[in-house]
Parts: sequence; C-alpha cells; structure tokens
Amino acid sequence: MTEQNVRWGILGPGGIANAFAADLKLVPGAELAAVGSRSAATAETFAARHGFARAHGSYAELAADDDVDVVYVATPHAFHLEGALLCIEAGKAVLVEKPLTLDLPTSAHLVQAARSAGVFLMEAMWMRCNPAIRKIAELVADGVIGDVASVHADFGLHGPFEPSHRLRDPKLGGGALLDLGVYPLHLAHLVLGTPASVHGWAKLTPENVDETSGILLGYESGAVAALTCSINGESPNGASISGTLGRIEIPPGFMVPRSFTLHRPGQDVETFEFPFEGTGYQFEAAEVQRCLALGELESPLVSHTTTLEVMTLLDTLREQMGVVY
Repeated sequence: MTEQNVRWGILGPGGIANAFAADLKLVPGAELAAVGSRSAATAETFAARHGFARAHGSYAELAADDDVDVVYVATPHAFHLEGALLCIEAGKAVLVEKPLTLDLPTSAHLVQAARSAGVFLMEAMWMRCNPAIRKIAELVADGVIGDVASVHADFGLHGPFEPSHRLRDPKLGGGALLDLGVYPLHLAHLVLGTPASVHGWAKLTPENVDETSGILLGYESGAVAALTCSINGESPNGASISGTLGRIEIPPGFMVPRSFTLHRPGQDVETFEFPFEGTGYQFEAAEVQRCLALGELESPLVSHTTTLEVMTLLDTLREQMGVVY
C-alpha cells in the first residue's frame, strides 16, 4: 500500500465516528471509501456529510466491500467484538475504538482472531499516537526526569447523566472506567508498565456502574500512580509525571495534548508545543496506514500486549469496584 491510497470504512456512524471522519481528511493517502450502519438512511446521511463514496445498510455489507482496506469500528463498547470479528473474518484490517472489548477474555479472543487471520488489529487509543505524548514517552525513557516516582491523572465529566444514557447502562459497558479511566491507566502504563499492586474504589450508580472512581497503583520500582475518573464531576483533566530529576506537567485535556512543560530544579521551565489541526484522531489513522504500508499486523505504539495488559487492569478494578457488565 505504499503507492496507493488506503481505503477506509467506518462501522457505526455515531458521534465519535463523525469526529474521526473529519480528521481522516487530514491524513495523506486516506480515502473515504464506505460507511456501514444498521440503517441505510443513517449510512447515506453520514456518507453525504463526510464525502464517503459508498453507504451500506448493514455491517455485513461493509465488511464484504472489496474496495475497503481497513475498517474503523466506532460502535458502543458492547458491540466492538461483533463488529470487529465480522471485518476480520472478511480479511479487513481493523481499528477498534477503545476499549477493545468489554473484558480481557473477549479482547484476547479478538487478538487471536486477527493473528490467525493474518490481518492488522489495533485498539484506537489515540492518546498513545499523539505527538506530545510520544515526546513525553521519549523524554521519560531517556531519563530526563530521572526515575519516575509518581503519575497523577484525572478525567471527569460534568454530570449527572440521565439513567437512560449509555454511560449509565451496564449492558453497554457504562460507567466512568471504560470511557474515561482508561486514559489515566494508559498514561501510567506508558511510563511505568504493569503494576505490582492494584487498588480501586468506586461510588456506583443505581444501575451498578461506576460513577466516580479512585485508582492507586504500586510498582516494583517504588513508583505509584494515583488516578481518578468520574461521570458526575468535572475535574481539571490534567496529568503530571514526577521523577527524581524533574516533572512533566500535561495541561487539561491530557489525553490529546498540544503542549506540555518540563520542570527541573535550577533550570528554566521548558515548554514543548505540538500544534495541529482537527481533533487529534488523525494520528492514530496515520499510524494504521504506516503499519499497513510495512505489512505489520500490530502497531508498536498500541501493541496487542499493551491492550491486553491494560484490559487486565480494567477487569481487576471492576471486580474490586463491584461492577458487572
């Protein structure tokens, strides 16, 4: 695919698919090929709005479209597995909105299905593809802030949401953890890896999904990560990574930053800026295209191992919190 466009399909034309489609136009070589919905009318409206060449009235029709190379699965969490398997079985590369599925067993099943079929699969953890986050990971790996001592991150939305909202529906994987908490967890995992100790607590909604959650992770190195998420309390949505030689501060919107600051004792504060157009989804799409051009079946930025390790944490936390889907 090095000399031709990558033909994109979108499965599930909802809100996040609209943002992704708009950013896809910023990616060189990305062709807006087709969209699939359970409603032909919805697919046609979405295709017309964003300029997709074809609209399909079912997910199966999209998966069977020979003029699609890769499909972005943008359905609610509970339907990721079904949609992604449909595309994998049709030989399509797949980018699946985070989290990959609702739990570790189904995520492992999806990874194995992709590997067996020899097709590309990536969880759409756009934060890990963001230029600022990639630079932060580089600085930490190079020891610029010394040994990491702590990670602090929060992601909270102003609520409350109505009982009928998907964020409060356990059948749809509702709650703060999978929608919001996954970002602080991925940030901690990015710089510290897998923890030795996992502790989570949550206030549950009447529907038994987590409304506000606190997470404390401990690592063999002695580092800690203190993370929070909420669907009923807007927080600063910032993050910091502290080390023995300095600190990195990520401003509000840490999951899609355009800048960050580096603080070191006795030195001027350094500001790193990464301005970009759009919302930020274009970076994960570009990474998918880079991998496809090289014939890779997974991305080093969001590897299968990374996805499964974070999903293991999510399962452990949900069990501690008493959340069942």
